[in-house]
Amino acid sequence: MSIDLLKRSLLFVVFVVMQAMILGRIHLFNIATPLLYIYFVAMIPRNYPKWATLLWSFALGLAVDTFANTPGVAAASMTLAGLIQPYLLELFVPRDSASDLCPSMRTMGVAKFTYYIVILTVVYCLVFFLLDAFSFAWIVEWALCVVSSSALTLLLIITIESFRLRRA
Repeated sequence: MSIDLLKRSLLFVVFVVMQAMILGRIHLFNIATPLLYIYFVAMIPRNYPKWATLLWSFALGLAVDTFANTPGVAAASMTLAGLIQPYLLELFVPRDSASDLCPSMRTMGVAKFTYYIVILTVVYCLVFFLLDAFSFAWIVEWALCVVSSSALTLLLIITIESFRLRRA
């Protein structure tokens, strides 16, 4: 078993347990829920096999669905995030950078990483809450959930990245 697979599997378990035990129970003002597990997909390196990215994304979404009682919502949303992640990463990474570049503030720069993670998180939250509501009847509440959950998730991701940046 390769070290990368072992590390990725451990991260997978950490994100699922953290979402199921802690973050899934947080609902600020009944609209904002941190969805930190999107960070797992955002950290997948450049030139990682697309089929493996989709498989990891779907499995993570399915695991979160199992614990959160949201049948298929997280799995579908994470699969879409896994589908667009390689193409989105290529937009923000220079062509002459390393082929196995792992997205972070250190490797991409603060601005490019922030744009990358904002787009990925907002797309994920849009799809997640659209599938969860499956209606535009409560459009204002839906928009508030998307904006506030995206902001809370981005705050957590940027905080984690800042600690990783200072550590190195």
